[in-house]
Amino acid sequence: MKKYSIALLVDIVLVIIFCAIGRSTHDESNALVGLLTTAWPFLSGLALGWIATFALYRDKFNPYLMLPTGVIVWVTTVAVGMLLRVVSGQGTAFSFIIVASTVLAVFLLGWRGISAAIRKRQA
Repeated sequence: MKKYSIALLVDIVLVIIFCAIGRSTHDESNALVGLLTTAWPFLSGLALGWIATFALYRDKFNPYLMLPTGVIVWVTTVAVGMLLRVVSGQGTAFSFIIVASTVLAVFLLGWRGISAAIRKRQA
């Protein structure tokens, strides 16, 4: 379970960093409340992505794999995050969708790729 906890924590921290960077580039006020307002849709998508991946690949679930785990978690984080932003009255401009998709891909897939390269090198 510890192996899963570390991977989940990395994903959570990276989603929060993504939201914090976005808020800071727009000079938005109410730091903590604003960050939570921005982050909750994406954190919800992240949680759903983890649940879906675990349910689909229960016997072979590995949170460190880029495929399928990373891709499913990334796509679900973005899709559910954007849907919840629409439902909650937050913005979903096309440019934001592109930036969010790209940054979250780099974050959520990137650390898994680095982890795989390290594991391969150690083997």
